[in-house]
Amino acid sequence: MRVRRSRTALVGAALAVAPLLALGPSGTAAAQDPGARQLPPRGSAHMGMGVIAHDGKGAKPGGNPSLLAVQTEGVDVSGHQGNVAWSTLWNSGVKWAYVKATEGTYYKNTYFAQQYNGSYNVGMIRGSYHFATPDTASGAAQADYFVNNGGGWSKDGKTLPGVLDVEWNPYGATCYGKSTSGMVAWIQDFVNRYRYRTGRDPVIYTATSWWKQCTGNYGGFASTNPLWIARYASQVGELPAGWAYYTMWQYTSSGPTVGDHDKFNGDLSRVRALANG
Repeated sequence: MRVRRSRTALVGAALAVAPLLALGPSGTAAAQDPGARQLPPRGSAHMGMGVIAHDGKGAKPGGNPSLLAVQTEGVDVSGHQGNVAWSTLWNSGVKWAYVKATEGTYYKNTYFAQQYNGSYNVGMIRGSYHFATPDTASGAAQADYFVNNGGGWSKDGKTLPGVLDVEWNPYGATCYGKSTSGMVAWIQDFVNRYRYRTGRDPVIYTATSWWKQCTGNYGGFASTNPLWIARYASQVGELPAGWAYYTMWQYTSSGPTVGDHDKFNGDLSRVRALANG
């Protein structure tokens, strides 16, 4: 027996199974899976955000590169931490810090002044970092935006060179829609422009697994750019190609005090040497 359904019922059934529609970046309608991961708002990324999502907080360490006997404790913060109690961090043994300054060419950390100046005022050697979004603007444009908004450098013994934070994309495709050669070219564009503007080579912050996937494990930056490696484990583990040692290691996202915690591969005199160039 054939059951006839009303037009209203048929339309209702179709809507029940149709994918939800949302406006994409260009304003056009795009299918959206109701169970899909909700993307964070632009500007909310911070150092290590993708590391937690991809590698977790207990990544397997693998091999262990050369370590110096003395490691100097550091911290990195972003707008997520708000106003930071820098004296508390200093008294806990933290002697250097990095502060998020910018992201892409569209975001500036609204807590930057308190964080950047506050760390300096308690005696820390500090610097700033830029969260890269290679799908939104060129490397040179983002380097300019970074330098113009807190990413500069001065030889005062307390200012570290800027950091390019390049890791998993929290807003979309892991490698920002770029081929491995395209990603290498983007990073080179940023590095060249930052050096031109400041006279310093920026530090590169990344994770080995991302670097392998998105640059093809390119080793050409090792001779000029200090490495800040992200690995939440008891050992640093395998480093990206070219680097025989790390300069800094982000070893936890849940330290005993505010921010992500890091170790500098050397004593405080080596931190100061990096600051002085």
